[in-house]
Amino acid sequence: MRGMILAAGRGRRMGGLTDDIPKPLLRVGGRYLIEYSLQALVNSGIKEIVINISYHRDQIKAALGNGQRFGANIHYSEEVTALETGGGVLQALPLLGDEPFIVLSSDIVCDYPLKNLPREPAGLAHLVVVENPDYHPVGDFCLQGDRLYLGDERRYTFGNIGVYRPELFANSTAGWFRLGDLIISQIRNQTITGELYQGFWQNIGNPQQLAELENNLTLFTSPLVGEVGAAGDG
Repeated sequence: MRGMILAAGRGRRMGGLTDDIPKPLLRVGGRYLIEYSLQALVNSGIKEIVINISYHRDQIKAALGNGQRFGANIHYSEEVTALETGGGVLQALPLLGDEPFIVLSSDIVCDYPLKNLPREPAGLAHLVVVENPDYHPVGDFCLQGDRLYLGDERRYTFGNIGVYRPELFANSTAGWFRLGDLIISQIRNQTITGELYQGFWQNIGNPQQLAELENNLTLFTSPLVGEVGAAGDG
């Protein structure tokens, strides 16, 4: 199984913090933000990792290199202009192969054990949802058993963690589109399963959330390895 980290966006809500560097290279706990997603994949046994890059993409390549110091083999999917989450995954499919693959966002820090994700999801995708954070109280999807559905009952927030079959993108057209829109269309078709995770999960979308993560890292339990903030390795 391979993994992908979404890292092409600028992170405009970070304001001046991302004027000169891409959001995935902001530091928290002495590490690049993207390192938390990268290590989560490696800790679960996934060593072949694709990262899509666009904004200040050369900085990300220089910072992470070929992934050797993390115990990974990094492949880069370069976007001339950012293709959003769905378009980015679609472009990267040749690097991800024919089997189901995991996709994470580079701005999520979570200690969910990725090895628990199904290697062969029952449908086209299997998603992890979390309790609604204060900034997103209405949530995204309802969950009954392992079935995600759209409704007015209690909703949960998509945690930006999931395993996808390449077939999910079979009817997608190359270019800019949101992965969330594709997910919603397939939830309506009852082809996506899910699970609730109630452990440590934090989204980093603005400077305040970055500061909150710095303060909350003592609650983060996943091990991190590799040199902190080292230069690229090729």
